[in-house]
Amino acid sequence: MNGPTESAPGAALDLQPRSWKGYTALILVWQVAASGCFYAVYAVTPFVRAQFGVSTTRIGFLLTALMLGYTVCVAPVGRLIDRYGEARVLVVGLTGLGATTVLVTAASTYPRLLGAVAVLGAFYATAIPGTNKAVFNAIPAERLNVSMGIKQMGVTAGSGLSSLLVPLSASRVGWEVAFLGAGAVAAVVTVAFRVCYDAGTGDADESGTSLRTHVGDPEYVLLVAAGFFLGAGLFTTVGYTLLYVTDVVGASSVFAGATLAAAQASGSVGRIGFGWIADSWFGSLTRSTLVLLAIQAGVSAILFAAIPFVEPPLVVLGLFALLGAFILGFTGVYYSCIGSIVPNDGIGSATAGGQLALNSGALVAPPAFGYLVDARGYDDAWTLLACTTVVAFVLFLVLIGRRGVGRRR
Repeated sequence: MNGPTESAPGAALDLQPRSWKGYTALILVWQVAASGCFYAVYAVTPFVRAQFGVSTTRIGFLLTALMLGYTVCVAPVGRLIDRYGEARVLVVGLTGLGATTVLVTAASTYPRLLGAVAVLGAFYATAIPGTNKAVFNAIPAERLNVSMGIKQMGVTAGSGLSSLLVPLSASRVGWEVAFLGAGAVAAVVTVAFRVCYDAGTGDADESGTSLRTHVGDPEYVLLVAAGFFLGAGLFTTVGYTLLYVTDVVGASSVFAGATLAAAQASGSVGRIGFGWIADSWFGSLTRSTLVLLAIQAGVSAILFAAIPFVEPPLVVLGLFALLGAFILGFTGVYYSCIGSIVPNDGIGSATAGGQLALNSGALVAPPAFGYLVDARGYDDAWTLLACTTVVAFVLFLVLIGRRGVGRRR
């Protein structure tokens, strides 16, 4: 479908959105609640390190456990969404996220914590392919990139709220209270989403579309390969900003949380801003998004390389805020680009493949980053991320060259 469905008369259906703006807001709220649960794990890393007495490398393994659960489930979930519709999958996903976020607070040992966050990551696998499918179903084509950017802002908004509230809660009443609050919010939003969302048909799709179908397209393969390297930069930045600002800059955990929140806020602005540019760009959707992705990757590489040379806390905050606009702000146009090169009935599995690539980068990069920090220091670790984003930049240039000026979609 190309836009919101018309609601039949009846008091119960009055809660359903009647415009693309209403559906965008509903999907955004779902994404904020889901990301608040998921990224709370990233925000709690300094307190987990102190509470369980683990090394920086083991913090990397904690983030890997979270991403492993996410990564293992994202492709099967994308297939389920294409086959049965996104509505019920999103309801189940947010229910599980809320419950597992509460479960994390009961983990009494490091191995149990690893298990809990892996399950949390598995439920978060419903988020990106499900909400992407919702955007393509409920939003008209001329508003697609803006809506996708606003929806993706929910990721940075949820993460930003976590990065502020978890340290604040830890300094006053314990980090567990913030996790309990995130679980409660997820429960409330689940009920609201179940009542209000009706854009998904929920009918089974027997077309056989799957991730295996898409990997026969060389452009899709190059696009998800670039996603691997951008994902390495995105998730490692989110995972280690707090530790870097406290360990190297010497700032408080609250200031470190504010630094990550600033990066997330600018990432939200980037997702909407780059989406607006893509919608306004004269030319094909695929080519315009590829050009924007190349710019985002190239600028991110420069900013990663600059981090070791910046010392004053406020300047560090500003640098991470600028970095966030690019390395955290690319996902909206990335998913729009994927959606532009695959059939509409395969968007769930195709974007799940893109997310799988991002997650695979996140599985490898945080432990490698943490190992470099322990062995050689943060300077070499940030240089590693600069190199990964350069590779993504080159892959986007290859894709732009393949498309050519005359090709359109």
